[in-house]
Amino acid sequence: MSVSKSASPRLIAHLDMDAFFASVEQLDRPELQGKPVIVGGDSDRGVVSAASYEARNYGVRSAMPAVTARRICPQGVFLKGRMSRYKEISENIMTILRDYSPLVEQLSIDEAFLDLSGSERLLGPVREVCRTIKQRILTEQGLTASIGLAPNKFLAKIASDWEKPDGFTVILGDRVPEFVRQLPVEKISGVGTRTQTVLKAIGIKTAGDVAKLPLEFWERKLGKKGIDLFYKCLGRDDSPVRTKRRRKSCGAENTFPQDLISVATLKNRLLMQSERVGRDLRRLHSKGRTVSLKIKYNDFQTLTRSCTLDSPTDTTQVIFRTACRLLEGIHLQKPVRLTGVSVSNFEKQPVQLRLFPDQEHLKQEKLDRIMDVIRDRFGEKSLRRGDSE
Repeated sequence: MSVSKSASPRLIAHLDMDAFFASVEQLDRPELQGKPVIVGGDSDRGVVSAASYEARNYGVRSAMPAVTARRICPQGVFLKGRMSRYKEISENIMTILRDYSPLVEQLSIDEAFLDLSGSERLLGPVREVCRTIKQRILTEQGLTASIGLAPNKFLAKIASDWEKPDGFTVILGDRVPEFVRQLPVEKISGVGTRTQTVLKAIGIKTAGDVAKLPLEFWERKLGKKGIDLFYKCLGRDDSPVRTKRRRKSCGAENTFPQDLISVATLKNRLLMQSERVGRDLRRLHSKGRTVSLKIKYNDFQTLTRSCTLDSPTDTTQVIFRTACRLLEGIHLQKPVRLTGVSVSNFEKQPVQLRLFPDQEHLKQEKLDRIMDVIRDRFGEKSLRRGDSE
């Protein structure tokens, strides 16, 4: 990994909205202010998507089973969530960021990197720019955000989480070496449970401990991950802020209100999920070759099956029929709690047209386009495809 040789130091900000989904619900319903709001846990079989800081005080966390959240926070306000509303506000926030730099890398619906390198002559002190961004989001959107400012993406992301909520942490100049030296290794991106086990076995607790050993040691111990770890523990990360992130897959999955055992009923659910995946692919103007099926039993055992097609597709019926074939290849041993369908392995090159196109395939493509137009105009629930294969 080379060190950046730019004339001016890099100035990278990472913005992370505070308890975004829950905060939006509290914004739109003032009576929820100060209450433990839990989004995504509206049924005992669901999973928590977001929890307000009031709910976090009880130990509620995202990805926690709703039944656990209800047990530890019985007074919580459990909501289904409104993704269209969250996306609307997210787009407004990203527009604010782009007022200060064309280099904005959106990581998710509620976080993004912002490259402010070399902007001081035009915008003024970067610290003040970050404070202005936080104030605009509060004034225009009614929400708080936390920002980390650092010389690279690795440190900026850590900094944004340092003083949440409504935080602003700056790690620049002389502060970088001391901050990194004391950083616990579990805070470093890419250090998962398995790597933590390896590090713990050799007595490594902080980034400073990692930096005491030579690069060659870490390369032998962890391969490429070891090289990345070593440089991050020196506070170095030259990865650029990318304005466009290429999606690698499209997927849809659902946890059912009740466990299912009927294959016919499961196929009906797969059809609805295939509809969502196909529609997302067409919106992205992408086609994929690999269709995957995910099955989770009522005891949480999970199975995945995949099939790679001869030609890439964004056609709902092709996705659905492939998912059905994968389902038929599984001997269902227990009631099913969840199914999911996804398409990956996107085609990078233009697809070669067939000399004699499949008329049924053309018919399905035309049907997809018509249904997309109707749903764009009248809403997602305005039209539903029959459940036959």
